[in-house]
Amino acid sequence: MSASEPVAELDPRYSSPGAVPSPWAGARRLLSEAELYWLSTVRPDGRPHVTPLIGVWWQGALHFCTGPEERKARNLAANVEVVLTTGCNSWSEGLDVVVEGRAERVTDEGRLTALAEAWKSKYGEEWHFDVTDGAFVGSLDNRAEVFAVSPRTVFGFGKGDPFTQTRWHFA
Repeated sequence: MSASEPVAELDPRYSSPGAVPSPWAGARRLLSEAELYWLSTVRPDGRPHVTPLIGVWWQGALHFCTGPEERKARNLAANVEVVLTTGCNSWSEGLDVVVEGRAERVTDEGRLTALAEAWKSKYGEEWHFDVTDGAFVGSLDNRAEVFAVSPRTVFGFGKGDPFTQTRWHFA
């Protein structure tokens, strides 16, 4: 996971005159505080698949979980390249963030235990998970595999005055 600050670059073609790159701190805060994210994966036959889900930004990566038989898990078995998005559904205000990276399975019990606590802290007791055999187990004994997406590139789309398109590159 990337521990260093990314390099920011403004794309002036899609930004207001005189705009500067959006600060990474604002994008990181949005990734941490967002309630909902959209995960884009690719089906084995090449068709796209997009689904909303909850997640946790923790130690420089966006984490999500899914049942092993769900479409997104089956897609990830064939192609780990993903895009995660979050933001606000408005044209004239806010920031939208697009995270590109590889979804890597998390199986370490200590890391999963910390992530389970992060889920409960963010979303409440309803999202309590136990950790068993390298996965989350929910209240109905449903198994959920956990994935981490360390950003390779993140795009930020600032909307309003000024409009900005920022690209953050990670080492």
